[in-house]
Order: sequence, then structure tokens, then C-alpha cells
Amino acid sequence: MSSKKYVKGDITVLWNADKCIHAANCVNGLPNVFKPKEKPWIQVEGATAEAIVAQVKECPSGALSIEGNEDSNGIESAKAQVFANGPVIVTGPLEITHTDGTKTTMERAAFCRCGASEKKPFCDGTHKKIDFTG
Repeated sequence: MSSKKYVKGDITVLWNADKCIHAANCVNGLPNVFKPKEKPWIQVEGATAEAIVAQVKECPSGALSIEGNEDSNGIESAKAQVFANGPVIVTGPLEITHTDGTKTTMERAAFCRCGASEKKPFCDGTHKKIDFTG
């Protein structure tokens, strides 16, 4: 996976095309910066660094990220670990937006990968009962 870099002051916007799911949050949120029909498609001069960081935080796939000093860009890292035949454990800080729009904040979550959990998007251990492989 290779990332393209776009520099704005003390932050760098990284874009990884392999991760992009084309949700268009970036384009709809900051059309003066994210211009998919132009080259380069990310034009950091179109908004303040703060606005760009805020918009990058809305990228659902992680295809967009910020590189730089954590204090200057406001993005803290989360880590994810995929367990064989089990859930994905993500350590935060996390803000999860549910399908009904409600939000949950937590420091750690186990997300279902088997699709059979009764507590979606969270894992309830059903993967063991159904012999999930993945």
C-alpha cells in the first residue's frame, strides 16, 4: 500500500487509495479541498489545517489520515487487532456512530466479524458457537 502525501503547514494529509470505499464524506464535506476530477485531487490550500483535520476524521475507511505532531493535528491513534476466527478488537479513543445516529464513546471495543452477533456491531461470542472461520 502506498500513500500519497499533501502538505499543509505542520500537517500532512495521507491518502491510501487501496483503503478508499468512495463514501465521499471528504468531497461532500470540503469540496474546496477534495476534488476527485482534478489533479492533484487533494488541494490543501482550499481550507485551513483545522478544517482539513476535522474532515479527515470523518473518513470512514481510514483512507485519509493525518501525519504530524499529535498535539498539532488533534488526531489520536486507534489500534485494531483481527483475531483468527473471532472479532476485531479496537482500542481507542473511539467514537462509534450507530445506524440510528446515536453515538457511543469508549476506549476499547470488540466488533463482530461473523455476522451472527445479537449485539451488532459488537461481538457477543457467537462466532465460537457457529464455528466461524475467517
